[in-house]
Amino acid sequence: MSKRFVGAVFLALTVASLRAAEEAPAAALSPFAGNVGNAIWTLLIFVVVVVVLGKFAWGPVLTLLQQREQFIHKSLSDAKRDRELAEASLKEYMVKLQSAQVEAGRMVDEARRDAERLREELRQKARTEADGIIQSAERQIQLETARAVQQIRHEAADLGVAIASKLIQRNLTKEDNEKLIEDALKQLQ
Repeated sequence: MSKRFVGAVFLALTVASLRAAEEAPAAALSPFAGNVGNAIWTLLIFVVVVVVLGKFAWGPVLTLLQQREQFIHKSLSDAKRDRELAEASLKEYMVKLQSAQVEAGRMVDEARRDAERLREELRQKARTEADGIIQSAERQIQLETARAVQQIRHEAADLGVAIASKLIQRNLTKEDNEKLIEDALKQLQ
């Protein structure tokens, strides 16, 4: 309703100003021409325009400008806060990254030590197994050698017996053979 009132006052003043301009000659329109009525109307219109603009235009414009200024200050403070949070997060991330790198280095060193220990255990186990295989082979060789020697002895004895029996058959008589058989049977009993 106040906007209608201001519009009506403005319209009335404009109409009054135009009537005054029609009544006055063209040279008398200047506020400095000495026409006091025209100067008063001009001054009155100016004051009304200033009051109307002050109440309806400058107030809202100033309010909007103040709100905009507050929004900008708030945005700047939020941006500053967000930047500080981001920097803090970045520092925290860098600390965690450095800690993770140290931990990864420690884990790699530990894995190397474990691998070296495992390698040494495998070498030791291989040496033990190789020594066992060598000892087993040596025992097997000894057994086979002993068997071969025993077999050679048996064969030599058999061969000696065969040779001796051939020699004895040529030199012994039938009576000597019987006597030898009896002696052998006595020894077995």
